[in-house]
Amino acid sequence: MKVCAVIPVYNHGEAVGAVVHAVRAHGLPCVLVDDGSEPSCAAVLDGLARDDSGGVEVVRLPRNEGKGGAMMAGLRAARARGYSHALQIDADGQHDARDIPRFLALAQQHPDTMVCGTPVYDESVPKGRLYGRYATHVWVWINTLSFAIRDSMCGFRVYPLAPTVALIDSVRIGKRMDFDVEVLVRLFWRGMRILNQPTHVRYPTDGISHFDVLWDNVRISGMHARLFFGMLARLPLLLWRKVAR
Repeated sequence: MKVCAVIPVYNHGEAVGAVVHAVRAHGLPCVLVDDGSEPSCAAVLDGLARDDSGGVEVVRLPRNEGKGGAMMAGLRAARARGYSHALQIDADGQHDARDIPRFLALAQQHPDTMVCGTPVYDESVPKGRLYGRYATHVWVWINTLSFAIRDSMCGFRVYPLAPTVALIDSVRIGKRMDFDVEVLVRLFWRGMRILNQPTHVRYPTDGISHFDVLWDNVRISGMHARLFFGMLARLPLLLWRKVAR
């Protein structure tokens, strides 16, 4: 198993350095995807790559494509460089890098499985975001006919790259905050097993959130509708899987 970290970055210049150092402390190379950041943040990323030659690489997108667009670019880059797995972690410091060994241990034991973070929140979580997640949880359980995915919105996870890149190269997936949910449901539909790893989450160290309450919720609602009709088309297969298990 050959693992790197893929970190999507959009104007998190104040926080990303600490995240990179925490990830590198666990021995993981980092692919930083600059999602059309401002020059000041781009300079921070270039500095991180320069200071850790060979351990940190920057993939630069010419314009902002959204978290999903950045992740897809990073996953493709990781696959092209010969990595078998990629750990996704956010650039704003909300994820606890001390849990990385737990994620990697599960991935090592189950290399064909997606390891997903299940957030354990502190008091910093915005209540609107927290309650809104439950609507998505319910839709994901409906669209998979399963409770296997405990939290589909947590961006702290380990992807097996071969099936994931095959999916994103063959299916149109949302490029913004809808990505984390949609890629997980579609991988589940393709038969990928999901393991859930509890992890502490806090909001965010630099005070910047790129979640657009209106438009990202509109996108997520549309995604749930698309996935629901996709579930209906796959209903016999999903029911057969439940019976076969």
